[in-house]
Amino acid sequence: MNVNAFAEKRIYRFLLLAIGGVLTGLMLVFPKLGFLEWVTLIPVGIFLLSEADAPHTRMRGTYGYGFFFFFCYYVVVFHWFVNLYPLDFIYGMTPVAALAVVLAGSIGLSALQALFGGLMFMVVRLCLRTRFLSEKRLLRPFCVAGIWAVYEWTQTLGWWGVPWGRLPIGQSEYIVGLQTASLFGSYFITFAIVAVNLCIAYALLERKSLKLMGICAAAVLVFQYGAGTALYFIDSKNEGTIKIAAIQGNVSSLDKWSVGSTQKTYDIYEELTLKAAQEGADIVVWPETALPYVIEPDDSYGEFCSELAMEAGVTILVGAFTEDEELDGEYNSIIAILPDGSFHETVYSKRRLVPFGEFVPFKEVFEVIIPPLAELVMSEEDVLAGSEANVIVLEEANVGSLICFDSIYEELARDATKKGAQVICLSTNDSWFSDSAALYMHNAQAQLRAIENGRYVARAANTGISTIITDKGKVVCELEPLVDGMVIGEVEVNSHKTLYTQIGNVFVYLWIAAIAVLLAFETAFMIKSKKKNK
Repeated sequence: MNVNAFAEKRIYRFLLLAIGGVLTGLMLVFPKLGFLEWVTLIPVGIFLLSEADAPHTRMRGTYGYGFFFFFCYYVVVFHWFVNLYPLDFIYGMTPVAALAVVLAGSIGLSALQALFGGLMFMVVRLCLRTRFLSEKRLLRPFCVAGIWAVYEWTQTLGWWGVPWGRLPIGQSEYIVGLQTASLFGSYFITFAIVAVNLCIAYALLERKSLKLMGICAAAVLVFQYGAGTALYFIDSKNEGTIKIAAIQGNVSSLDKWSVGSTQKTYDIYEELTLKAAQEGADIVVWPETALPYVIEPDDSYGEFCSELAMEAGVTILVGAFTEDEELDGEYNSIIAILPDGSFHETVYSKRRLVPFGEFVPFKEVFEVIIPPLAELVMSEEDVLAGSEANVIVLEEANVGSLICFDSIYEELARDATKKGAQVICLSTNDSWFSDSAALYMHNAQAQLRAIENGRYVARAANTGISTIITDKGKVVCELEPLVDGMVIGEVEVNSHKTLYTQIGNVFVYLWIAAIAVLLAFETAFMIKSKKKNK
């Protein structure tokens, strides 16, 4: 049976999509195998290219195939939701309710992402069947790659899109190949991965194009790693170094919101902060909501932080809540406490909140359908979202802050860099994930942000993993999960802006324009043909 005949049978189509989805998802979970990601999408490529010429498949069928593929993919990517069980850090959560929430997270979130993935398959089919790409068939692999890059970008546009499962995450162990993100962004990496896979798939379907498609695939890989190698070894235009420590108190969500945990938190963070100061730290970064309270200069929490900063003689970036009296709500914030004990006037507040963690979308609906989901917000009310990058200008460096979920949205780090951030300090709470692969997948997002903007990243996580990441995306210090301690290292201060920082996602916008023009011309051609036939 040849490849075309294999792809025409319905059961084999599902098999191709399942294999492609599961294998590609595993690359994100086990990035040491990430080199295989350059071939794991070949089955999907065979399906998509065959589907473009299939005469009988309806559009809804194409959507269903797309939904199936992405569901298989995301179920693997989001497998770590099982580590949340039994959700005992949420007061009143029963085992049955916890099971419902975990299933809603792993199955429900996968299905939600797959809903939009099915639409991507439909767009691919529409584009590949246009008159232009029917004639210029050799361009089909690159068109699919461009559409895939646009699809990943659309996941950043609303709370329902979670850009956790981007293809570049699978390359986090092969950072030389990620360096082109500093030119065109991480979506260019997605484009390259899909293009190579689709070129190989095309060669398998169209044997007469084997040599040409092989050259195309090789050219993409040579550019990706050739340019990447050159970029990796280009010296950064740094303006000196400072020493930053990222504290990992190993106080889990179960503990830190429990009654009587305050003194334990004080003791751990005091000890580690003083130790960091003894080792020469200029800035000490605490994790997200290390103090899960509203803190003010004149309350007991604020006084503790002020006295500690003065004793240590360092600037402490404290993860805590701040209050907005006008909106009658609270922000998840980073507050800078200076060595003289004063509070810096600039406060950074988290801009991308976690759905069903810090706010509940359509809360009234979920209270009826899945009540436990409506109770997942850690505070009594939904947290307010910040709106500005708010770079913290310190004597040592201009610090751009990110908090947890912020780090998976590339525009937030870029915005901070454009506004003058010379280093990025990232505070997060990943204790929900225990010691699962989710910790490393989340850290890989920070590696991409470092490369895109040419900035060192100091990442402090409540229970791990805490890391120091260079401007080339290399993890130079790492503290394993579920232990207390710190990572400390020399961090380069850099004001140089990468091409990506300057132009942003222009690569994606050009593809959006190209797709729109392609479909517009096809629509105009069809309308003109219908008028002729009347």
